[in-house]
Amino acid sequence: MTSIVGRKLGMTQIFDESGRAVPVTVIEARPGTVVEVKTMEKHGYEAIKVGFFEDKKEKHYTKPELGMFKKSGVEPQRLLREFAVGDKAVGDKITLESFAAGDNVNVIGTSKGKGFQGGMKRHNFKGGPGGHGSMFNRAPGSIGSSATPSRVFKGKRMPGHMGTDRVTVKNLKVADVRAEQNLILIEGAVPGGKNSVVEIRKEN
Repeated sequence: MTSIVGRKLGMTQIFDESGRAVPVTVIEARPGTVVEVKTMEKHGYEAIKVGFFEDKKEKHYTKPELGMFKKSGVEPQRLLREFAVGDKAVGDKITLESFAAGDNVNVIGTSKGKGFQGGMKRHNFKGGPGGHGSMFNRAPGSIGSSATPSRVFKGKRMPGHMGTDRVTVKNLKVADVRAEQNLILIEGAVPGGKNSVVEIRKEN
């Protein structure tokens, strides 16, 4: 599995060889640095810890965090992620070189927060009649029985907090990779708003 973390810059469109306009999401994926290598003998599993984005002031790190970076000899990184891959050493770079146009990838991100929303927006409820005087337009309606079972079942779809969920969109196609600019263009939309952090995974 090949993975990299980037920032979503926004959406635009490009034209393919046939002249068809293709909507793409532009993601800035700067090279990541391996900070730590997890081993079966020491940690009980194998993985690498990779740091991304060197744009955080040193005063905003805790002393244990700074100690970890000092021990590995790597510049402090804003974001840390673990990937279940091997054959990497501390200090190695994770770049876009492993991705190419035409690859299928999974993109993981945090969806946009919508705040408190009603049942129609949150769960696509139909709602009541739209005529004047119906007095039942966007309310959720009945939510359960009365005497039996005298409660609302867990998991009942109701109004509530919407968004800020971990979302994975699978089988998106890489439209273009511009490694010199640290940009990867992915067909279609990916979770999150502008400048949000997303993870791109390519199954080998």
